[in-house]
Amino acid sequence: ITNVAGITEAKKGDITFVSNPKYEQYVSSTNASAIIIKESQKDKVKIPAIVSKNPYLSYAKIIMHIAKETEKHPSGISKHCSIYKLAKIGRNVAISDFVVIDESSKIDDGTIIYPNCYIGRNSKIGKNCLIYPNVTIRENIIIGNNVIIHAGTVIGCDGFGYVQENGSFKKIPQIGIVEIADDVEIGANVTIDRAATGKTFIGRGTKIDNLVQIAHNVYIGENSIIVSQAGISGSTKIGNGVTVAGQAGLVGHITIGDGAVIAARAGVIGNVAPKETVSGYPARPHKQAMKIYALIQKLPKLFEEIKKLKK
Repeated sequence: ITNVAGITEAKKGDITFVSNPKYEQYVSSTNASAIIIKESQKDKVKIPAIVSKNPYLSYAKIIMHIAKETEKHPSGISKHCSIYKLAKIGRNVAISDFVVIDESSKIDDGTIIYPNCYIGRNSKIGKNCLIYPNVTIRENIIIGNNVIIHAGTVIGCDGFGYVQENGSFKKIPQIGIVEIADDVEIGANVTIDRAATGKTFIGRGTKIDNLVQIAHNVYIGENSIIVSQAGISGSTKIGNGVTVAGQAGLVGHITIGDGAVIAARAGVIGNVAPKETVSGYPARPHKQAMKIYALIQKLPKLFEEIKKLKK
């Protein structure tokens, strides 16, 4: 086995997997050399198989193993980077071309920084972080250990704070910070605003997809998932183990309880209880929202019936 692949595109030398029932039809016809399956699928396979309680997790572990063998990150400190005085650089740190490390910043052991990144003054980056190209980390930012930040992300941009005076907007200085705990992964082109005062916080193990906006003073707990194009307004508090699905929007100053699920494109305008699933706009408990959607589909027919009754 030299590679991993999906069940329909796999070829000789690949290992694949099946966990989604809709792909079971390909178990007997895949060109893979081996497959990861559940116990219930044993009778359908014609190639060597690994039986797993969680095929997707097993597949992910194999990908991790192969990725470690093939990945080749930058190493050493480039002569084309700029490191200001009083900045502290740990052991085995890689700093690529055209990276700027501003005054009094600290980069801890084993961290890798790709080209064209900016690390602002007094910012601290922990051990074994991986920062891809064109990332901007502004001043006074705290980043934990084993954090991955993908290309184009901006951490610590000003929060959207203005006050009206005589018909015009006056900017409110944003003097807080952003703190990101250990084992967080942040996708490409994400923006995380610094707090007006205090801090914007991302908890341990949370994963943030591409193109997400997180406003000032937002608090996100541990092991939550924020999916692409979600927008979270200022001072919202999100608990542990929460899922915010794609294109969901959350107003400011609300609380999302532990284990809650915000469905895709939901518009959340109030608090969500722990372990509750909400959808729609305005977001409601999911079962209630589904009933409303079902009734909406019947509106054209009901309208015609009402017209006949009026006649």
